[in-house]
Amino acid sequence: MEPNIKTAVCGVICDECEHRQECGGCDHVQGRPFWTAFVGAEICPVYACCTGERHFAHCGECPDLLCERFTRYRDPDVGEEEARAGLETRKARLLARGK
Repeated sequence: MEPNIKTAVCGVICDECEHRQECGGCDHVQGRPFWTAFVGAEICPVYACCTGERHFAHCGECPDLLCERFTRYRDPDVGEEEARAGLETRKARLLARGK
């Protein structure tokens, strides 16, 4: 992965997100992206675990990657197969970042 590409702790490429302009990225909003308001979460559970509980730079450092936090909230507009493929892509991206 190119070093200049900004990714969230979960492996999402912030610049590819359609909400980037209003959000600024998870680091900028400290794990409180727009969607948390719609699911009743104060903070993204992946971000909270990674940065707050485990003190990792990103989830690729975690031995439990991909844990249930990655599947707790899923975009209802994305089908099961597409969601699974997206998770695998993010996992590979995170593992490529190294520890």
